Formats: sequence, structure tokens, C-alpha cells
Amino acid sequence: MRADVVVVGAGHAGCEAAIAAARMGARVIVVTLSRARVGHMPCNPAVGGVGKGHLVAETDALGGVQGWAADRAGLQFKTLNRSRGPAVWGPRAQCDKNRYSQLLRGLLLGIHGVELIEAEVVGLESDDGRVVAVRLGDGRRVEARAVIVTTGTFLDGVLHTGPERRAGGREDEPASRGLGNSLAEHGLELRRFKTGTPPRLHRDSLDYSRLTEEQGDDEPRPFSWRTRAVRNRCLCWSARTLEVVQRIIEDNLHRSPLFSGQIVGIGPRYCPSIEDKVVRFPHHREHTLFIEPEGLDGESMYVNGLATSLPRDVQERVVRSVPGLERAEFLRYGYAVEYDVVAPGQVSAALTARAVPGLWLAGQVLGTSGYEEAAGLGLLAGINAALALRGEAPLVVGRDEGYLGVLVDDVVHVEHREPYRMLTSRAEHRLLLGIDSARERLMARGVELGLVPKRAFHVEHLRWDARERARQELERTRLNPSTETRDAVRRACRVEITAPTTWAGVLRRTDVDPALAAAGLEALSDLPSEDRLVVVSRVRYAGYLERQRKEVARVRRLREAAIPEAFEPRALPGLSREVLEALERHRPRSLGEAARLPGVTPAAVAILAGWLSRRREV
Repeated sequence: MRADVVVVGAGHAGCEAAIAAARMGARVIVVTLSRARVGHMPCNPAVGGVGKGHLVAETDALGGVQGWAADRAGLQFKTLNRSRGPAVWGPRAQCDKNRYSQLLRGLLLGIHGVELIEAEVVGLESDDGRVVAVRLGDGRRVEARAVIVTTGTFLDGVLHTGPERRAGGREDEPASRGLGNSLAEHGLELRRFKTGTPPRLHRDSLDYSRLTEEQGDDEPRPFSWRTRAVRNRCLCWSARTLEVVQRIIEDNLHRSPLFSGQIVGIGPRYCPSIEDKVVRFPHHREHTLFIEPEGLDGESMYVNGLATSLPRDVQERVVRSVPGLERAEFLRYGYAVEYDVVAPGQVSAALTARAVPGLWLAGQVLGTSGYEEAAGLGLLAGINAALALRGEAPLVVGRDEGYLGVLVDDVVHVEHREPYRMLTSRAEHRLLLGIDSARERLMARGVELGLVPKRAFHVEHLRWDARERARQELERTRLNPSTETRDAVRRACRVEITAPTTWAGVLRRTDVDPALAAAGLEALSDLPSEDRLVVVSRVRYAGYLERQRKEVARVRRLREAAIPEAFEPRALPGLSREVLEALERHRPRSLGEAARLPGVTPAAVAILAGWLSRRREV
């Protein structure tokens, strides 16, 4: 068998990679352990959230499909972080996991140029250092001009529930045994990570009268430009653990594989197990749980906030000590999964393995955590593999251009010893990277790549133009404090004016409710409700936005300062051995790349910047 691109794995990263490469004209073979689990959601069937919702929006703007699938499989849509500024709002959708998987599988199989094979990839074959084929467990080989590895948690995966250990990439699926060894043989350093999942409970065994209802948004917004509208189709619930849960866990920590030494992999700091919470936050005697359906008509309920690898009997005691869950029936017990990942610093900004030409990596195999990070990386890997086959330059999103740029830059250059999760705090230019601007920032590139129709881009452009006209009108319309004008301001914004101003000036006042103003301003009446909020937000934060644009320009000039190819780090005095080794190993092309290397300190960056300045490179 032969293909332009072989994609190993058909999870969120693999689907995005395969679909993008095929739409760009490549012949793609996807190899997966299970055709039935294409696009599977082994943990919470939710898409988006704080930081992660930004990734979904940007992936969609470039032509990815995760947002499209989440819109159609969505059960409840809710924007998180509403108490903060709009730049860090996080749209999230609780999805029907089976529907989501069906949508991705149908899309994958329906695209011209994609073939799906159910098999295990046990190794890579290379010629003169370049990957040229993959070997399958049944003895077959598939020749390829590019290979994209998106193996998730399957590389030498081990599942843990209490003292029980069993091989597997996730529940009821085998681990991948040979591929990890092959990656190591090709010079890639691997390390061990860990993640986990909570128990699943039977819907009919819960006492909803003792749980708190969690409603979705009154006007839910879709993720994708392909979707006109979405609606909420179910409720979610929340509960609080009692102090007795804390005591049960503390009394049984010695039985947890996390603390007995059974698990050596490092887990995610920002999505810890309940055991981690008890140990790390001993003064928090109660914890919030969210009870969320895994399907519209299914019987399974996901207990968000209760990821655990405790023994089964302890899990039962913990769950049944929570008000409303006293009679809970278990459909599946929680478990931890330990797996191999490729250590940071071994892939380029195009997601190619530095030491192995022809090999791309994406998703959890790069040490990330979450469907959204996986999908974004998979899309970029698929795009760049297709571009490489054409002999074209890769697509590299800058840190100031999108959260996708922050994600790739961090994964490539920053030493992370735990699963990497996207947070809005990781983006230093986050005011410019709001959900509302994702399409304006990235959609044109999707059109250039052939992943977004020109017609859709034109429709979106009309919306952007209407927003800008409305913003300009708010900036230039003068308000003199006549009786009529004061009444209009009072009706729209519930505030008083006593001196000449503009509508923009009124909106920048701290005592103005932006949502109320967006609904009441006549200048915005022709815009959809979402666009009204966008315009009001941009007017209110105009000064901050302009300040950050200037900072971006300054930092970009510094980061883009080129380091000559002939540069010899050891000829520059004042650099530590660790810095010298990092510079010699990675050979950064710019000061920005050098600053992101593990071990390169701000002091070392200052030395490099001074040297470049003296050479008149800055």
C-alpha cells in the first residue's frame, strides 16, 4: 500500500490531520486500532472552556472540524468565565459522545482521498534517515511521503484502578506496544505522563432533588462559521462533597496507585484527581462536582471533578457519600492511564520531528492534555505535511496571532514535565486574541489553504465591516447634555451625562453595564446580539487594545532579530554551559526562538540581544 500521508491514530488530532491533508489534495491512509472509536471522547464529552474554547474557534477559522461537530452533537452550551472580561470568556459545549464520534467518522470516510485501515502500527521504516513507511502488526507495510503520529494515550499505555494494572490506551482498548520503541530507535526521547477519568453513574440512580441545576446560556453561540444556531437540549447538575469524602480518601491514600509508587508518570496540574486535590489542598474540605450527561438518550452520567484511580470499593464509598448520589449505580469505575510521550524540544514549529525528516507529531503524544489541544495540533500537522509535499513553506501561527501559536510555541520550546493544558494566562497578548476575533485573525489563511470556502469568508467579512462601521459611529457621534440626549443615554445605559461626550465615551465609563448598553443602543440595533457585544467590548477596551498592539510590534521586532547561521555560541562570553548546550543543540534562527529554549535564561537573552545589536541585526 502507498499514500502521500499516513496518519497513525483517529482521535481528535488524527481526524483533523487527515481531513486537512486530504482537502489539500493529498492521498491519506488513516491507521486506527478501532474503526468504531474514530473521534472517540474517552473522558468528558465536552468541547471548549476557558482557553480551550479559543483553540476551538481558531481551529474552526482555519477550516478544522471540531467546532462543527461540537455544534451538531452539543447538548448544552455555556460560556464560562463571564465574570471576567470578554477576552477570556470560554464557550463550552457538553456533547453527545456517540453522536460526536459518528459525525467525525462519517466526515472522515466521506472525504475523497481518505482510506481508513483497522490495524496497529508497530514501527517506522526510514531510508537515509527519512521516514518512508510504517509497519503494521499483521506484517503489511504502508509506504508514505509523510507520516503523522497522533497516538494519544496509547503508547505503552497502562490503566490503573487501585492495585489493578492492565495494558490499555483507554478502557476496553489495547495499548500500542511497538511504535514507542520504534520512535526511540529513531532518536526521540520519551517520557512518562499520566491522566485519569472519573466514574460513570447510571442516570436513573441519582436523586436530582438534592442536586443543583446548571442551566446553559439563554442565547447559546455556536463554535463554527458553518453553523447558524445551536440550542440547549438538556440540563447539567452540580453537587458538593462533604468532609467525610476527605476523610475516606485520606484514610485510603496508601491504596491509591498515585501515592503507593505504582504510577511513575506525571499527571496534569490543572485537572487533578480527587486524591491530588485532597493532598494538595488539605484545607479545602469540600469540592464541587458537576454531573453531566454523556448522551441525550443514554444512561451514563459523567462526574466531572472526581477523576480517580482509587480502588473500586473506595470509589463507591466516596461517591455514595455525596448528597444526591447515595444510591448511585456504577456503570464504569474511574481509572488512571499512564503512557509515553515525546519529550519537549524535539519538534519544530511546523510539528516535524527535528531528527527524523518526514515525521510529524500531534496531540497527546507531544505531551498535551485535552481534545482541543489535540485537534489544533492535528490540524496544523495535517496542513504542514500537505504543504511540505508541495514544497511550500509551513504554516506557523505567531504567539501574537492566536492561541494556536501559543500552544505550538510552548509545546515546542518550553520544558513541561506534566500534560500541557491551554490557559488564557499563557497568552501574553490575550486582549487581542478573544473568541470574537478568531475568524478575523485566521480565516483568510484557511481560504488560502483551500480549507475555507471563499463564499463563507465573504459572508464573515460583511459582518466584520458592519461591526467596524458601528464602532466608528459610536466613536464620532457627539452627545451634548440636552434634555433629549440625557434621556436617550439614561434609557440606553442607565447613567447620567453632564458634559459633552460621545457614545464611546459613555461606554468606557465603569458604571455602565456593557450587556445592557449593547441591547439598548440604537446604533447597534441592526447587528445580531453577539456582534453588539463585540462592538461594545472593542469600544470599552480600545485604549488597552491599542497599547497591546504597540507592545506586539515592539516584541515582534525583537523576536524576529535573526541569528546568523555561522553563529558560534562558545565564542560569546558570559553564557552558561546549559545555555551553550541548548543553543548548539537547537540552533535557533532568531532571538525569539532562542528565548523559548529550555535552559535559556533572560540574562542569556540579554547577552544575545546585545551581541546582535552590536552587529546591527536588531
